[in-house]
Amino acid sequence: MAHAHHELGQAGETAAADHFLALGYEVLARGYRHGRAEVDLVLRRGTELLVFAEVKTRSSGQFGSPETFVSARKKELFRLAASHLQEELDWRGDIRFDIVALTLLSRGFRIEHFEDAFY
Repeated sequence: MAHAHHELGQAGETAAADHFLALGYEVLARGYRHGRAEVDLVLRRGTELLVFAEVKTRSSGQFGSPETFVSARKKELFRLAASHLQEELDWRGDIRFDIVALTLLSRGFRIEHFEDAFY
């Protein structure tokens, strides 16, 4: 079960990365880690925007909507990782935190992209 869940998550991350690529973003990192924080996708659009995306993948909508699964603690860790990466890259542009919620359908995923999901 856990193995299938992990594979679903990986497939969701790949679909989310493809979604961003199609929108003209560059994928800087997948699974970026800093301490106990992990950011699923770090993306850049030109020199003006750095996006930290949390990818939530579900096999169905039965447990509620995926975007409700980002806890306050997770957001805090996310911000920590983001500020560390900003320093590392000497980033001067804007940053944004997005949530990409994917629900597995019979053919691929339904993708819901929430820009500026939290601060």
